Amino acid sequence: MPRFVVLAHDWPCAHWDFLVEAGAVLRAWRLLELPRAGAPARAEPSADHRVLYLDYEGPVSGSRGTVTRYDAGTCDWLEDGPDRARVRLRGARLAGIADLRRGATGWTLELAAD
Repeated sequence: MPRFVVLAHDWPCAHWDFLVEAGAVLRAWRLLELPRAGAPARAEPSADHRVLYLDYEGPVSGSRGTVTRYDAGTCDWLEDGPDRARVRLRGARLAGIADLRRGATGWTLELAAD
């Protein structure tokens, strides 16, 4: 079963990395605010990450700050397209459907109850 993790990352500014297992890599989005039910969070797609980040906390290579785990758990991919990704999350803090969409003003993540 695929896993996900949300990492608090302090470089280059405070944000959260939302990482979802997709085969041999983690699909990645930078979240500019924490997702919470009923409130869209701004998101930016970022480069795929190595799966080691599912279990990692500490300094990031290349002097790119430090990451600490905010939440982690298992998930199911519901949709994965160029303008939308939907994932069912089962974490300690985040549970439900994470809906990432690209709109006219950029990407957002909305969290809804399952």
